[in-house]
Amino acid sequence: MKSLELRVPPVLQVAILGIVMYGVANLFSAFQFLVPGLTWLGVSLGIMGMIVASLGIAEFRKAQTTVDPRAPEDSASLVICGVYQYSRNPMYLGFFFLLLGWALYLSHVFVFALLPLFIGYMNRFQIQPEEKFMLQKFGDAYRLYITQVRRWV
Repeated sequence: MKSLELRVPPVLQVAILGIVMYGVANLFSAFQFLVPGLTWLGVSLGIMGMIVASLGIAEFRKAQTTVDPRAPEDSASLVICGVYQYSRNPMYLGFFFLLLGWALYLSHVFVFALLPLFIGYMNRFQIQPEEKFMLQKFGDAYRLYITQVRRWV
């Protein structure tokens, strides 16, 4: 399982899961539900997700550090300002909101069951290896940061 750590780009993970969600919704269409306004809520959450992820990317660019999570060794600095004051992983949080919005847009019972898989995969194969590296590279500064800011929200 260690071979999956930091291997699959999170953007690709989101795209794959989004396609799987679409396939599940079409394959089991009998489990679709309709609630007025759900489409707009889904679109709004998707837009919010893109904004949150973009704010995370902007802070990394401003700090002139890598946005490629597969290469944490290229991290030039510890980014703890802006949106990183509220979440240690705003890009991943934004991706989650995007997928939640997609699930609401699809309005299907089974696609919601896939969302915890995304969180579990991200925690185990992306975030934990990143955090291990950040602790090694930034030591006490990162230890202090993780006591002050939650992983997701």
